[in-house]
Formats: sequence, C-alpha cells, structure tokens
Amino acid sequence: MNPALCSVHTHSVLCDGNDTLAEMAAAAYASGVRYFGASGHSHTPAPMDQDNVLPLDLAEYRTEVLRLRSEYAGRMDVLLGLEWDSRSDAPPPPDLDYWIGSVHDLYDPDAGKYYPVDWKAEYLASCCVEMFHGDFPALIRQYYADVAVVAAKKPTILGHLDQIIKLNGDGSLFDESDRHYQSAALFALHSADPQTTLLEVNTGGIFRGYRKTPYPAPFLLKEWQEMGGRIILTSDSHSVDSIVFGYDLAAEAARAAGFTECVLLTGTEQIPCAL
Repeated sequence: MNPALCSVHTHSVLCDGNDTLAEMAAAAYASGVRYFGASGHSHTPAPMDQDNVLPLDLAEYRTEVLRLRSEYAGRMDVLLGLEWDSRSDAPPPPDLDYWIGSVHDLYDPDAGKYYPVDWKAEYLASCCVEMFHGDFPALIRQYYADVAVVAAKKPTILGHLDQIIKLNGDGSLFDESDRHYQSAALFALHSADPQTTLLEVNTGGIFRGYRKTPYPAPFLLKEWQEMGGRIILTSDSHSVDSIVFGYDLAAEAARAAGFTECVLLTGTEQIPCAL
C-alpha cells in the first residue's frame, strides 16, 4: 500500500480553500487517492474567520460531501470530516466520520480579541504586546496549553500540533531548540491519547513556502513514537495541486523518528500502511 492513497486534511471554497469540493475530490481521484476526506474549518466567532470557515449550519456542506460519496461509490471513499477549532462555537457533530482538532487563534478574554497564530508575523507581534505584555514565552505557553485542551478531547487526528512555528522559519521569533519551548510543546503532546488519536505529519507549511520540514518537529515525532502513538500523513490541502503534496518528505521525517508505518483512514477503519 501507498500512504498517498489517503488524503483527509483538505479544504474547499466552502471555507478557505481555493477550489470547489467537487474539484478537490476529482483531483484526489486523479492523483490515485482512494480515501478522500473533506475537513472544512468549523465555525468560530473570530472576526477574521468569517469568510474562511463553514457556517454553523453544516447542512450544505454535509449534502455536498454525501453527494460526492455517492458519485465516487466503489471507486473512492469520500469521508465527512471537520477541522474543529479550539475557538469553535459548536462541538463536532456526532455524524462525522472523523474530526481534526486544531488551534489557529489565541483569545484574550479581557479584550475580547482573537489573534491568529498562522497568518502574519504582525498578528503574532500584536498578540505578544497586547495580550502578553511583550512576553513571547508566555504566548508560546498559552498556545500549547490551548493545544493540550484540544488534544485531551481525543480528536481522531491532532492537527498541526506545533503550528506556532509556521512563521518562525528563519528562527527570528523564538528558538525552537530552547528547552522551555520544547517543554511546552511536549506538555501538549502528552495530553493526547496515543490509543485513540492519530498525530498528523503535515506538509502544508512546506507547500506554502513557510517551512522546509513538516509539522511536527522531529523531537515531537520521536516522543510520539516512544509513546506508542500512530501517525497519518496529510498535506493540509487548500488547492487541487497539493492533494498529496510532500508525502515523501513526511514519510522521511516519520522514518527518522522511528516509525515504520502510518495509517490510512477509510470510511470504516484505520489501515496500517508501511512507510
């Protein structure tokens, strides 16, 4: 089997993707994918999210996914998923085939303000000054505390665990080798249940030109492997040209951490797949 048979972290124009869900499914099928998952961003009240997330009422989204499931029946499994956000104003609905748990924003309850951690460095800088009084290590600790809360909810997949590094490709924001930083990240990882949650090895930051390596960092992947956790390769695709982007890089990173297999998520089961 090939890890590229599975692509379940994907986005369409129904949230912040570039192409329709039908176009994403067609591109997946043409790429050889046999287990395709739609994982639109869940609704949040964050003002910056309003044109980039699904509505609270998922009826249109659900209908389109199920239509595609019928269209590709017998050729490709089409899964109904959701990337559920830490700031979401509704829990994941029970009829999902799977859900991805992720953190994209920090929230200051005193100011009632949301700060995206993965859009622009200026937003992170503002967050550091306004919410943490210039204490970037405190910002990092809060980010990973939020990730820990999501991880403890036992999502099917824990999404881009250390996405806080996305804008730190040149190391100008913080030192990713610092023991205090790594301690905060490990705290979040240890909040996940390796028996129920898959950790994604996500190449989205590479495709967008922010990183040269996938999420999560090697020390986190190695720790997860030692915890007995399982992984799934994803491209966090927002366009038809990135459905299975960088799976070779993800597999290389996973093997370096000691993994010999990943998981293919299907409509009915999780299938081990050699790397």
